[in-house]
Amino acid sequence: MKANASKYRVVSSMWALATTLLFAGACSTERSPQASPRNTAEAQRRAESQATFIKIASVLRHPRCINCHPAADFPRQGDEGRRHDQLVMRGPENHGAPALQCRTCHQDANQDDRIPGAPHWGLAPISMAWDGLDDHDLAESLKDQAKNGGRSLEALHEHMAHDPLVAWAWNPGGSRKPPPISHEEFGRLIRQWIDTGAVSPDKSTATQVATQ
Repeated sequence: MKANASKYRVVSSMWALATTLLFAGACSTERSPQASPRNTAEAQRRAESQATFIKIASVLRHPRCINCHPAADFPRQGDEGRRHDQLVMRGPENHGAPALQCRTCHQDANQDDRIPGAPHWGLAPISMAWDGLDDHDLAESLKDQAKNGGRSLEALHEHMAHDPLVAWAWNPGGSRKPPPISHEEFGRLIRQWIDTGAVSPDKSTATQVATQ
């Protein structure tokens, strides 16, 4: 009888221990942030925002955009991004040197498909230089009001989706190629990126881009 009682106590103790461990494991799983539906949704939202920006970046790096967002003191032109003809320079106000202003040639619309034009034609300020930035830094620059002309995210969407100067990229004239997605889709992507938190791609996985 004593042996049976001892055996019973051992089995009972093992059962109690197993039950305790199972209960502790269940509690640990329930408390784990990774298993929380809220955290899962946030992670999905973050991933969606980052993936959306990568599509946006394909437009921002297109020659129609980045030629006017250089880190250099001169604009670029052509699909190959060559230095502007006539040795045009940025100038003190980003609209060319005093003796050769951008508006001397570039009017409010394309001229005979040879000379491109749109309202307020000129270089983006040097703070808005995009060439050489990876995906992470490009997104951060776009959101930084000290670099983007003081624009909020809503003002940024308005600029990207409705500014005639931006819209010119999709009607560049001549043999110039437009960006790879439509202007309407581009505006929709900007809206989606903002609505999902305007999350920048991770630095560790960001696309590296060489400066022209």
